[in-house]
Amino acid sequence: MADKNPFPGENNTGHFWDDNLRELANPPPRWWMIGFYVSILWVLVYSVLYPTWPTLESFTKGVLGWTQIGEYQKGVDEVEAVRAEFEQKIAGMTAKEILADEGLSAYTEASAKVLFGDNCAACHGGGGQGGPGYPALVDDDWLWGGSIESIEQTITLGRKGIMTAHGKILKPEEVNGLAQAIVDGKPASSPLFLQKGCIACHGMDGKGLTVLGSANLTDAIYRFNPEGDETLLDSVKYTIMYGVNDASEPKSRQAEMPKFGDRLSKDDIKKLSVVVFKLGGGQ
Repeated sequence: MADKNPFPGENNTGHFWDDNLRELANPPPRWWMIGFYVSILWVLVYSVLYPTWPTLESFTKGVLGWTQIGEYQKGVDEVEAVRAEFEQKIAGMTAKEILADEGLSAYTEASAKVLFGDNCAACHGGGGQGGPGYPALVDDDWLWGGSIESIEQTITLGRKGIMTAHGKILKPEEVNGLAQAIVDGKPASSPLFLQKGCIACHGMDGKGLTVLGSANLTDAIYRFNPEGDETLLDSVKYTIMYGVNDASEPKSRQAEMPKFGDRLSKDDIKKLSVVVFKLGGGQ
């Protein structure tokens, strides 16, 4: 092939494609060779300074003793040093006092995002918007009260209200009547509301009692929203018939806020209380 080289005097290998494409045998540019040898030198220097090569039981450590964990810890220490002043203040204050301090409240809200994400978001949503079967934290509707003290108590001790199942003591037409009055936002308009003792938990006006965690039946905010083809009226009827957390009724709805007092520190609970309060504009 080289004997028939159509490009005599050119430093090519004699391999041609499509008549004029050929492979040259020229050396690489000097700048490229310099970069190549520098890269080899860099690998050698790097492997001496930093962890690089695996061994049978471990790896070469490098003369600088650098590790990813060490770098991470250094960053953590720097952040903790900045946060120390705020954390010390939080430790000596109540949640209400933290809330009243504008700067400290803003710090708490920002620093507790991970806490909220790890402990609250799974049920209440990343922004407190709630989820199927779980209450929203961004409105002003609170079963157990929305004061900062009530919220802190809820997070610490948890909550588990009980709605007695009435399916065995009410006739179908009575269930329908009560459910319709509730959906209309006027539970007290039904004589059954008084006759069947609903006022004992929900109050004479049907607006609920925070001391019992009983729902406000007049505000059109529902703990259990309809699912699938179910209507709101169907959902309310189901709750009346089977109750909530009624151990005697297998079909009873389940709704429990777990306690966090045994898994989070007091300071973390104070932070979450401030965050939840500010989400819903607590009262």
